[in-house]
Amino acid sequence: MRFLIAPDKFKGSLTALAATNAMARGVLRSCPGAVPVPMPIADGGEGTAEAICAALGGEWIEVTARDPLGREVAARYAWLEGNIAVIDMSEASGLWRMAAGERAPLRATTFGTGQLMADALQRGAKQIFVGLGGSATNDGGIGMAEALGFVFFDSTGERLEAKPSNFSAIAKIQGPTQRMVAEVIALCDVQNPLTGERGASRVFGPQKGADAGTVETLDAGLAHLAEVISRDLGCDFRNTPGAGAAGGLGFGLLSFCNAQMRSGFETIAGILHLEEQIAASDIVLSGEGRLDPQTLEGKGPAGVAALARKHGKPVFAFAGAVADDPRCRELFDGAFAITPVEMPLPEAMRNAASLLEESVAQASPLFIP
Repeated sequence: MRFLIAPDKFKGSLTALAATNAMARGVLRSCPGAVPVPMPIADGGEGTAEAICAALGGEWIEVTARDPLGREVAARYAWLEGNIAVIDMSEASGLWRMAAGERAPLRATTFGTGQLMADALQRGAKQIFVGLGGSATNDGGIGMAEALGFVFFDSTGERLEAKPSNFSAIAKIQGPTQRMVAEVIALCDVQNPLTGERGASRVFGPQKGADAGTVETLDAGLAHLAEVISRDLGCDFRNTPGAGAAGGLGFGLLSFCNAQMRSGFETIAGILHLEEQIAASDIVLSGEGRLDPQTLEGKGPAGVAALARKHGKPVFAFAGAVADDPRCRELFDGAFAITPVEMPLPEAMRNAASLLEESVAQASPLFIP
């Protein structure tokens, strides 16, 4: 019996690859004759570069870049045959780079992501994929733009540092002398616009340390930025689905890099030939850190489930927690929470691999027709 094992990451505890390996061990414990087919997935968020690099046999390019607060860190991105770069914005600009007490959404920027893109351009990249997710930033992509040669000025003609606290002072934007030569593709797993009730600041700002007043400041600042970009760069992507992803980096890539916005899951599924693999399997397993209504909005496990349903394959999901929401449970033939009720979350996250393996092993008899 062929088991396709295609989980996304368990955020904060397991990469998609580590989750895949744990699930494969669980399958083999209870179904010794099974053939597990590992296929870690991503949906444009953290782990996108790793999933694509592993599938296509790329190499890792390591560079020095700035973290969200401007500190130098070692960062990497995937380099594929054909001069294709795959960058997780979270690699340099992610929330994981900062301790909880360091979160500063008015100061944090995507400059480091721009540095990774600039390095790829210097190496002759023809395509640059940027996975949007896990950001510590709410800067609308101006940090990234600054690293790529854009300059921001105030009303007196003084150059401004590209950070959110300067949003309201931006009066003019000057582009770089050289045009972007690579095709840039933004991979996104959310549909949020730049501003408003569903925008970057109000929906995602609080998890990055923004209180109510800061959320309003950021939202107003992004609206002002959009106005200046509309005037100086002649484009307006503030309402494009995904513009609010990664603190508005989706908007920044569209505006400053003439990027295309694509579904992260659909793009990665195509690269991995996921549908063909599902069609050739008997059982499909997926999962992520938490199954909840957000899973329905372009997340990897929902995409895996849809493809499994299309081909009439039983599909089961495992997660640290499963929301009590019938829409989530209806996606799968079974959805299993791997965390024991009595176990504190920090302990569960430390032991996620063994908990996932055990949960799959315990559930495996349910998979067999």
